[in-house]
Amino acid sequence: MPRQIDFAGKSGTVYRYTILEEDRALPPAGANYVIAKLEDRQAEIVFAGQTDNLSAGAWKAKFEEARTKHGATDILMRLNVRSTIRQQEQDDLIEAHHPPMNGGGKKPAKDAGEEQPQA
Repeated sequence: MPRQIDFAGKSGTVYRYTILEEDRALPPAGANYVIAKLEDRQAEIVFAGQTDNLSAGAWKAKFEEARTKHGATDILMRLNVRSTIRQQEQDDLIEAHHPPMNGGGKKPAKDAGEEQPQA
């Protein structure tokens, strides 16, 4: 599987994401991330999220849930400092891919610097 994967949003914009390596030090910067199931050169987005601080690791609980419930294998990230850009990108990906942990495409609610699905 390549180290970088492109995901197209509903708008047609293509976003290049980098697979997070377990031993990599993460920057304390804003980022979009996707939790995905990568198999046979295919990538299925299970959850699309964002955070104000990637190094804080608030995405780890979502990753564990995605692994258990949906067979997710990897987290991929894309640095985005501006929150408005992160939100637009997240919405674009959710609308295109309908990740199950984002309510199958429903707009998520913001919680603790992370985007979470609505109940």
